[in-house]
Amino acid sequence: MHIEPGVVDGAKIVLSYATAVTSLGLMAKMAADTIRHDGGLSALALRSLATTALVFCFFELMPHYPVGVSEVHFILGSTLYLVFGAGPAAIGLAAGLLLQGVFFAPFDLPQYGMNITTLVVPLWAVSLLARKIIPARTPYVDVTYWQALALSTAYQGGIVAWVAFWAFYGSGFGAENLGAVGSFGAAYMTVIILEPLADLAVLAIAKTLAPYARSPMLYHRLHHAAS
Repeated sequence: MHIEPGVVDGAKIVLSYATAVTSLGLMAKMAADTIRHDGGLSALALRSLATTALVFCFFELMPHYPVGVSEVHFILGSTLYLVFGAGPAAIGLAAGLLLQGVFFAPFDLPQYGMNITTLVVPLWAVSLLARKIIPARTPYVDVTYWQALALSTAYQGGIVAWVAFWAFYGSGFGAENLGAVGSFGAAYMTVIILEPLADLAVLAIAKTLAPYARSPMLYHRLHHAAS
């Protein structure tokens, strides 16, 4: 989901600064919700450290390959949300992306505003969707495959939509660009298929952690009904 250097450049890149500010605002709201309703500042800090380390590993260790206008990464956004909550997941996505850019891909840093938007805005959408499709009485360890698929589709579909937006905004609607965007979107279908399975596998493991259900490391909703 990295926006490649040169896709958006010149004066057009200013728009990414505005979307990044909006994304950081959403991240701040999700983080504040964790502080107020789900364990306080210490829980947010612990979970954010965990998600940052995981996202960094997702970028560097999990398979990724260039396709069309971007790269396909297995960034398990819905998994992070279900286990750690929206605030820590958003912070982990932003911080892990930044660390990866600073240490391994400094050529991606000018695109950081676009990339953080591409990752964080769909996560916010997932947090809203989860409230609508998962009953308040259902702990997240008990979500169904179809609920996990809906969350994954929302997250990965949001990534594809943002990548397409940046590609068309920066490079227009020529045949070559349309083909590159199309091939990227098609390749991302593999992630949409696999992520719900990863969600269910992780949640099955989480069920075994029930004795630690009140640990500040885990999202309260993971093992409990909504309060």
